[in-house]
Amino acid sequence: MHFKLTPEQELVRDTARDFVDRELIPHVREWEAKGEVPRSFYAKMAALGFLGAPVPEKYGGAGMDYVSFALLVEEISRGSSSVRTTVSVQTSLSETTLQLFGSEAQKQRWLVPLAKGDKLGAWALTEPNAGSDAASLTTTAEKRGGEWVLNGAKRFISNGGMADYVFVYAREPGTKRHEGLSCFLVEQGTPGFTVPHVETTTKLGLRASPTADLAFEDCHIPEDHLVGVRGNGWEQILKTLNSGRLGICAGAVGVARAALEAAVKYAQQRQAFGRPIASFQLLREMIAESAVEIDAARLLTLRAAWLRDQGIDNTVEISMAKLFGAQMAVRVTDRAVQVHGGYGFSGEFDVERYYRDARILGLYEGTNEIQKLIIAERLLGPSQKKT
Repeated sequence: MHFKLTPEQELVRDTARDFVDRELIPHVREWEAKGEVPRSFYAKMAALGFLGAPVPEKYGGAGMDYVSFALLVEEISRGSSSVRTTVSVQTSLSETTLQLFGSEAQKQRWLVPLAKGDKLGAWALTEPNAGSDAASLTTTAEKRGGEWVLNGAKRFISNGGMADYVFVYAREPGTKRHEGLSCFLVEQGTPGFTVPHVETTTKLGLRASPTADLAFEDCHIPEDHLVGVRGNGWEQILKTLNSGRLGICAGAVGVARAALEAAVKYAQQRQAFGRPIASFQLLREMIAESAVEIDAARLLTLRAAWLRDQGIDNTVEISMAKLFGAQMAVRVTDRAVQVHGGYGFSGEFDVERYYRDARILGLYEGTNEIQKLIIAERLLGPSQKKT
């Protein structure tokens, strides 16, 4: 399947590529070591429309189609998976939640500043005891008069420590599983909302992307901070995750492409046994396999993006793209380390970072196993009755 890009899509790709080369790649090592990306850098991205890429222009966004968005995210990921994570959470999760489920008033109040990059967002679903089994979350939201009161904890929340707006999923007391779930917007600084822990440089990868624990203790928020229909949280979770996974797919292509480009460059320069190692047959096999897999993952991603642009359900296609892309990125980055030999294991070359960053792709926003279940259910039907 071949995609012919429009001139507008090519412009998005080329603009992003130039920006990444000039403004991002020269600083990645410094930011990864510090465990943070300056807020001023995200302001530069916002000025180009990157932080509101798929949001309609009337809400402050760039109004990109999703094929363009996938190309944008691929380029960002080629430069930094940490930055790509922040952008994906901002666009695919936070802004999508408001686009799909927010009222017009909420879009004007919260979506516009998110799309313009004036505010940053986070999406809080995962809990200490609720990961893939998201329906078992225990954070509660109790209606008291004209307020909601939240109690509970969230874990592994990307952007959680720096977000201005956090979209929190919680259940009404006494409900179980898929019932009674709703989404609430909690603003940073709200009494009862704290960030007890932020993890950066101690993680395996994404060291410049803050991953936070969030705590809610009698956190009072106004009634109008309920996003979407009360009790409709499970549908929101599924639809929003399906959107978020597109950023993961494109990110997998980007980090794998960076690794392949590094491996090719090194192989052409490195001498062994009196000649460039690029002439060795087994190494050429690794390069060829990586190139094929990256192209396959990109086409799967662009197919899923194109279907979304056409308004066609892409649930299975996005799961296929995420599953293959996550597995592909691990294989390609592993080969890149192998091509570099001992240098690939050191911090002297970027391939060790690509290798570390690739591993998360099969874990967040739906593990590889969850994607397999989604695909199999479409082909075979449900394995058992949902509870």
